Amino acid sequence: MLMRIVIVGRPNVGKSTLFNRFVGKRIAIVNNTPGITRDRREGKGQIGDLAFIAIDTAGFEENITESLKSEIRMQTVNAIMGANLAVLLYDAKNGVTPMDRSFANWLRKFEIPVILIANKCEGRVQEASIVEGCSFGFGNPVPISAEHGEGMADLYSSIKTCTEKLLEKGPMLEHKTDESKADQFQEKSITQIAIVGRPNVGKSTLLNQLIGQKRMVTGPIPGITRDTIGVTFNYKGQCIKLFDTAGLRKKARITDKIENLSNADTLRAIKFAQVVILLLEPNTVLEKQDLNIARIVIKEGRGLLIAINKWDACKKKNRILQNIQKKLQISLPQIYGVPVIPISALTGYNVDKLFPKIFEILQIWNLRVSTGKLNKWLKKVLERHPPPLGQNGRRIAIRYATQIKTRPPTFSLHSSSIDKLPRSYFRYLMNALRSDFDILGVPIRLHAQKNKNPYD
Repeated sequence: MLMRIVIVGRPNVGKSTLFNRFVGKRIAIVNNTPGITRDRREGKGQIGDLAFIAIDTAGFEENITESLKSEIRMQTVNAIMGANLAVLLYDAKNGVTPMDRSFANWLRKFEIPVILIANKCEGRVQEASIVEGCSFGFGNPVPISAEHGEGMADLYSSIKTCTEKLLEKGPMLEHKTDESKADQFQEKSITQIAIVGRPNVGKSTLLNQLIGQKRMVTGPIPGITRDTIGVTFNYKGQCIKLFDTAGLRKKARITDKIENLSNADTLRAIKFAQVVILLLEPNTVLEKQDLNIARIVIKEGRGLLIAINKWDACKKKNRILQNIQKKLQISLPQIYGVPVIPISALTGYNVDKLFPKIFEILQIWNLRVSTGKLNKWLKKVLERHPPPLGQNGRRIAIRYATQIKTRPPTFSLHSSSIDKLPRSYFRYLMNALRSDFDILGVPIRLHAQKNKNPYD
């Protein structure tokens, strides 16, 4: 079993930078602005031959509401309670602050082994800043630079010594974590689902409801979630990785560098998901930004499921459902039959219907049609509505069709005159493919392959 190391400290001391250093890639958003991290994040970390689960946590911010402070602190408490070792960071460039001392005193209550780290020690740093850290009572600080990778050998020695002492006391308690749950299913495929939408539509609340625990920080203030956080859990024997994402706003409204980074994080989550839940509010259903997000999902070839949140507080329910279906037909003609499920992420109403529908979409996303069946279908649709005449007065001949890939279903038409086929006829074939093979909630691709005419 892997040891769990929680990274703690006041805001902007380099916790997320150290987390990224541990896991070997840029997962957590890093910026000089304090308070970027709000939710705890887990990943497989390694230094030398030491492998462990690294947990990034939020610092305690001052300029936020009391309710949000409480939510963030509870996330950090849960991370510490589920860890075997804590690494406490402070900024050696700025020296020890009253908030550092307050945090150290608070951490001491948990009776967890602590390694003190003096971060940002690149180049020449005043020895006094490092010595000052000894006053915390956690031993001599380990001077490092998480950004530049300096001091990792000393940190390795400290972690290894601490690990050996812990093992001498007996086996470490096993905690079912996001990463350990994923390891159990490493022989099976992991289904990746991203929850996206505009700010403050209830994405974090929905994730908490889906997994049945208070995993994400939530609140009425827009923009609480900044990082894309992946949470792994077991649903009826299937390993699911749910991604909670930052709200996406129009580019013209984004003036904050952190929001730019958050947007890039969300777009990556869409790209690597298999199915995307687009979460909407009933009073502003499918506005321009919602449609822009849906088009990104379609462009990336992901399955799409629309959930309308806060349905319990909604009036004129039938009219809203009718309006959304009309908007989908008019504004998103490139995808057919997108499922729309009204829910309440807060109360749990209809949330149990999401996963069955997601697995239906996944099955369609992986659809494979045999060449024989596909060409029988092609013959019927060509007879039903023959292709137009070409410039030579002859009817454009489509010789055969093949499926060249799945995820999403992608087909190819073969003809020596395929470049003469009008776009309207391509749309007819696309619509026939969708309706005849029940390809719902998933975009399809139809390519044209020009074959050489042997009589030319």
